[in-house]
Amino acid sequence: MSDRSHFFAHLARMKLINRWPLMHNVRNENVQEHSLQVAMVAHALALIKNRFFDGKLNPERIATMAMFHDVSEVLTGDLPTPVKYYNATIAAEYKKIEKIAESKLIDMAPEALRDDYAMLIDSRTHSEEDAFIVKAADVLCAYLKTLEELNAGNREFTLAKNRLDKLLAAYQSPEVDYFISRYVPSFSLSLDEITQDEFDASSQTHRDNIGKNDV
Repeated sequence: MSDRSHFFAHLARMKLINRWPLMHNVRNENVQEHSLQVAMVAHALALIKNRFFDGKLNPERIATMAMFHDVSEVLTGDLPTPVKYYNATIAAEYKKIEKIAESKLIDMAPEALRDDYAMLIDSRTHSEEDAFIVKAADVLCAYLKTLEELNAGNREFTLAKNRLDKLLAAYQSPEVDYFISRYVPSFSLSLDEITQDEFDASSQTHRDNIGKNDV
């Protein structure tokens, strides 16, 4: 039995697939970097749900699922959202193509590890709750991309932001709302602004500690 596999070489090509391909981008974003950000946000959403909203999720599994949520695109490419969801027929057919691509990738995985990767790649193995967290993180990261582009003066992303605003509100998810209200505003600030805020908070803590020591 040969242990050779092209699986990991295929995954490495995620960095060659640009997202938002029909839109002007101030900064291009590839699928690999997007997947890492989705994993980080999904991990945070799971932690928030567990800590504040009586969740019983596994943040580490969800983060790993998120890392693999777009791997089928190394075979299909990234179909632009306006095309993918142009009508119900196209959306349904593209879902079928995604499933075929997922199966093909799983078949490429080293035989000894195939079942492990199938649990990450095959969306049919994901619980509804886990899948929702990954999807919400995916949408949140797309929303953050629109903020980045709009803050750079790129009006091309105005309608995309409005659409994602409505989608996130429709989730009616406490963990998503928690993340948006507390952490998303920082993404519209400059490096100087977020650095100054952290410096001010650190200085205040230092002053408070000195005051306590003087008592």
